Amino acid sequence: MKTENINKDRAFFEIPRKDPGYRPVEERVKDYRPVERRLTDDELKRQASRCMDCGTPFCHGMACPLGNLVPEFNRLAGQSRWQEALEVLLSTSPFPEFTARICPALCEGSCVCGLGGEAVTVRQIELEIIERGFEAGWVKPLPPAVRNGFRVAVIGSGPAGLAAAQELNRAGCLVTVYEQAPKAGGILRYGIPDFKLDKAVVDRRIELMKAEGVVFECGVEAGRDLSVRFLLDRHQALVLACGSRAPRDIKAPGRELAGVHLALEYLTRQNRLNEGERPGESVISALGQDVVVIGGGDTGSDCVGTAIRQGARSVLQLEIMPPPPACRAAGNPWPQWPVVAKETSSHKEGCARRWCVATQAFLGTEGRVRSLRAVEVEWRVVTAGGRPQPVEKPGTEFTVPAGLVLLALGFTGPVRHGLLEQIRAAEGSAPGLPRGADGAVAGHPGVYAVGDAALGPSLVVRAVADGRRVAREVVASLVKA
Repeated sequence: MKTENINKDRAFFEIPRKDPGYRPVEERVKDYRPVERRLTDDELKRQASRCMDCGTPFCHGMACPLGNLVPEFNRLAGQSRWQEALEVLLSTSPFPEFTARICPALCEGSCVCGLGGEAVTVRQIELEIIERGFEAGWVKPLPPAVRNGFRVAVIGSGPAGLAAAQELNRAGCLVTVYEQAPKAGGILRYGIPDFKLDKAVVDRRIELMKAEGVVFECGVEAGRDLSVRFLLDRHQALVLACGSRAPRDIKAPGRELAGVHLALEYLTRQNRLNEGERPGESVISALGQDVVVIGGGDTGSDCVGTAIRQGARSVLQLEIMPPPPACRAAGNPWPQWPVVAKETSSHKEGCARRWCVATQAFLGTEGRVRSLRAVEVEWRVVTAGGRPQPVEKPGTEFTVPAGLVLLALGFTGPVRHGLLEQIRAAEGSAPGLPRGADGAVAGHPGVYAVGDAALGPSLVVRAVADGRRVAREVVASLVKA
């Protein structure tokens, strides 16, 4: 079927979903370049035509934190009206080049087309729209026509910090972003591997924001190099976008052994090596090692892909939770996000996985880890009305070789030292900083929290959406004052 002859009313019946796929495994494991391919022009038009333009677009109204107008830009992309599609996309999404690469595509999880078949490839269409926009020169700096005179400091240059900075700047504020790392980008630059997000994409956006008037001060740690008093004396508002980087650790004998590392430390060092930064800092290398990754989330998967590229002898990923079902469970109906089994590009490169496993101890000699002892668990309710808990299964203990262990157990909230010690932000029941509906940190006028610093560990797209929303509240508060 030729693209121009597509029957739009029946496209979602007649055209199957097509994903772009990945570069061959034997090729991609030799480098850190992006692994995902792009669809051809004809394939994209066909995929965009599958959008049903349904009367109730759950992809837009329920799923996407940014409220992206998915049916609208799908229709325009299907007609090759790329510049118009870009205008629609940028009206809600400040950084589609990021979300189109690393977002799990919540929109696709609630796509009406996916109710009885396969969802529209929304993420790939979004990626094509923004990349065509850059290639054609349609994405240009948008400095404010008038400055309002308000100065705002943004602490942290991850997704939420960048989103807040862009929104504040375009509203006319004089924005300075303070970043303790040598380069801006936060988790986008240092936590996400290059094979998922090429750092040239991050650089491109940072340069665009500089051209719009945002000032970036890198290598500056707020709370140490600059005090809170200094920042508040020189700015009318302070936006905390310091993320949720306090790692969840594991308490097991042998945790102190060399070779047991936190995942983010491991990933950051490799990314810095790829960037040519800090050549004196040693990379945590998996070369020739039996690698065990503890934790089954995206960070764990990133560790798997990195270890394989470093030349690991073997990679085993352990997860204490049971494996997700192959298809939606009864308690997980559409249009909720489908909690189903998935295999990432890194898993496809060669990784053994075990579920319902708890780590008991790290074993070593001469101060270095050599193996790991674990046990199988089953999840059951042990108290009336309680939540299921992991219970060890007697006789299921096992030991695996481990020359490098990577702890990818998630994060518990923002790191509470330096800046947050000076602010003395209260501890709340949530993993993030307690704040009001407008984003203001409780008891601290003029101080706001955005993204993971407030929400706790979450998705990049949620951090971006929160950064934009709170920035608008900051502007409204400054104008009112």
